Amino acid sequence: MRSIIWYIHFVVSIVLLSPAMLRFKKLRDSMEPKEFERQAEAYIRKWARSQVEWSGARIDVTGNENIPEDEAVLFIANHQSNFDIGVFLGYINGVKGFLAKVEIKKFPLVRTWMSFINCVFIDRGDMRKSAEAILESIKMLKNGKSMVLFPEGTRSKGGKMGEFKAGGFKLATKTGVCVVPVTIDGTYKILEANGGIGIKPAEVRVTVHKPIYTRDMTKEELAALPGRVEAIIRSANPDS
Repeated sequence: MRSIIWYIHFVVSIVLLSPAMLRFKKLRDSMEPKEFERQAEAYIRKWARSQVEWSGARIDVTGNENIPEDEAVLFIANHQSNFDIGVFLGYINGVKGFLAKVEIKKFPLVRTWMSFINCVFIDRGDMRKSAEAILESIKMLKNGKSMVLFPEGTRSKGGKMGEFKAGGFKLATKTGVCVVPVTIDGTYKILEANGGIGIKPAEVRVTVHKPIYTRDMTKEELAALPGRVEAIIRSANPDS
């Protein structure tokens, strides 16, 4: 019954967002960009929290105070579930875009809202388009827009983390932005552990680790960055 209620709530909430989406489209051309992004993020944050709360999940976040203010950061996290995006949007501070899989563009309303917070869509099956997405994300970061990267490349669908791919770390090494590692533990229990369809309550623990400043790193330190970040994220994941 919870699953049915959640899916109905999700569909209805997406439809009800349409008038607000049209309003934000008009505001986009008349409002100062940072203020527009702040207002759009606040609206999306409220929506994302409602999706997580209707699942019955309980989210415990520690370390939001570790996120630097007034500068672009690259959040790097493990990826257990489709609910990870909702958790990031609803419970982790700051305006942030995602380096997201291109399949999400099939959903028009979701696609439009993601464009409001500067998401970049990546087609991992096309090397040229993947490279273009990385370059676009680098441009976003250089323009002061924070981004989220899931370096496993796909959901682990369980507690055990997959291998981190080093390519996405160019977003940090090419821009000199601060890296904020994030460990997500338990989101897969909401959906993926239930056959990918059933929704069940779960305890989710999110750890926002201390920032890593990359601007003055040596070449050796930059080369070691992927392994260093992966080790930090694994340190707060009991199943890693």
